[in-house]
Amino acid sequence: MMKSVITAAGKGTRLLPITKELPKEMMPIFSKMYGSGRVVMPLLQFIFEQLYTIGIRDYCFVVGREKRSIEDHFTPHESYLKEISSEYKKLITNFYRHLEKSHLMWVNQNKPLGFGDAVRRTEKYVGMDDFVVHAGDVAILGKQHPISRLIKIAKNDEDISAILLFKKIKNPKRFGVPKISSISNSLYRVDEIEEKPSKPKSNFGVLPIYYFKSEIFEYLKKIRRGKNNEFQLTDAIQKMIESGRKVVGITLEKDEVDIDVGTVESYKSSQDITYKIA
Repeated sequence: MMKSVITAAGKGTRLLPITKELPKEMMPIFSKMYGSGRVVMPLLQFIFEQLYTIGIRDYCFVVGREKRSIEDHFTPHESYLKEISSEYKKLITNFYRHLEKSHLMWVNQNKPLGFGDAVRRTEKYVGMDDFVVHAGDVAILGKQHPISRLIKIAKNDEDISAILLFKKIKNPKRFGVPKISSISNSLYRVDEIEEKPSKPKSNFGVLPIYYFKSEIFEYLKKIRRGKNNEFQLTDAIQKMIESGRKVVGITLEKDEVDIDVGTVESYKSSQDITYKIA
């Protein structure tokens, strides 16, 4: 069974004051996931439900010390069901049923040391297995989640060590940027990758959704603090490339769009998008 790592330990300072008490990964979005009518759902639950739909049942959430509300939300509360009307009870019951059919594990990242540090802390959980990584503050809307494509590509080529997801960008300040060469119409070899470069080598940015073999932990242990004085996952991927490992990437499909709650502007845009199509 495919293991998944979902990171949800960010401070969310760019969304203050709402994120003083509410984790940014729990920011509400609109969804039709439970029927034709829209409901308001925490983004992290939306991501969990997406991964559940494609067959993933093994989850490791990386949370910060102030993120108790996330664990509470993902813990079934049977007495609460008795206090709500039948109309809304069905919504919560479906969510609880999915939780009960899944294995959830919690790992703490007590200090905000970066995405690379968050992933590194899951090594004992992952073991020697392949796994997917999904940031808790970004989601993809489309007919099928791109993680399904990542898994299919990995199964077809055992030499691949990592698979990245790209999108075209105008401003690289919030992205890792790859230098790529085409393998086929839909698959690219990643020749280099750099976090938030001043001189980007392509017009693609890496979205925080990945497929890895467990060897990524070997490289995460070799990196030092990089951009923003944090341990960057992209720095470990670059070391993987330099050692001769095969790293590839795919782009978002035409019908896929990313929603991002990292900033006020991106959250506002995400609300507009999800209200229309989610």
